[in-house]
Amino acid sequence: MASEDKVGASASALQPTDDENSKSCWVCFATEADDRLAAWVQPCKCIGTTKWVHQSCLQRWVDEKQRGNITRKVLCPQCKAEYIVVFPSMGAFVALLDALEEITHKISPFIAGGVLLGSIYWIAITYGAVTVMQVVGHREGLEMMESADPLVLLVLLPTIPVTLISAKMYNWEDSVLLFLRKYCAKIPALAYILPFGNVEGDRGAIVSGQHNNTNQTTTHHLSPTRIFCSALLLPTISTIIGKIFFRSVQNNLHRTILGGLTYITIKGALKIYHKQMLYIRHSSRKILDYTETNLKLYRSNISSNEAVSNNDSEQVI
Repeated sequence: MASEDKVGASASALQPTDDENSKSCWVCFATEADDRLAAWVQPCKCIGTTKWVHQSCLQRWVDEKQRGNITRKVLCPQCKAEYIVVFPSMGAFVALLDALEEITHKISPFIAGGVLLGSIYWIAITYGAVTVMQVVGHREGLEMMESADPLVLLVLLPTIPVTLISAKMYNWEDSVLLFLRKYCAKIPALAYILPFGNVEGDRGAIVSGQHNNTNQTTTHHLSPTRIFCSALLLPTISTIIGKIFFRSVQNNLHRTILGGLTYITIKGALKIYHKQMLYIRHSSRKILDYTETNLKLYRSNISSNEAVSNNDSEQVI
């Protein structure tokens, strides 16, 4: 607002005046006659009536522009000259405090980052230790870690959650599904287990090509929270399944491995089946003629789907 007023005042300054040396503040528009005791300053290269401004008004205007950062440069909105702002010397002790404040301001982000990384590191160590005791057994895990070198534990334990999350990011189900589509679609026995559907040639090729491109960039659409939770819960789920279905196995590690393999296999098979059914549904879709019959059928399907979803939400509530 003050800059616009100053531009207008500069335009009026081009017109001949009776007294070019008269002082008029471009911030508050007060003149020298309004306040004889006010301090005036000519802070820039402007000429005419816009070269004068109250010291106090300019101080407030500079404060608004700096927004608490006293080192920020402030320019004249008209001539773009930098204001010369100086501070009085407050002594060596205040200068030392200023330097300490500046150093603290600069190193604080690095300290916060170090604390965050350290916290993540110790959380990873704790998770790794709990996982070891959960997989091989509480007593066996404690004995194993007590007999190991502490430096080795500090290096190996954090790699357990990192390895689980990294392995979870690889979708082996997509590779298996592509292999089945490419080589096993003509095997009658597999048709009862994994339906390949009756897809028209051109449409099937287009959808298959889209699916292949999607698989190449599938890592860009993965949910970080889903990967994180699934990876870190894998040891617990494996232990539970191992205790339920493999009670005859005495070794805790072997029982947990069998439980994990069972869980991964069943889950992968269900994901492969689900993706194949979605592939068939997508590749078998059709666009109908815009007729009254088809329009009524389409609207009735939408209404029935909405009613089903509403009933499900009411039951959940």
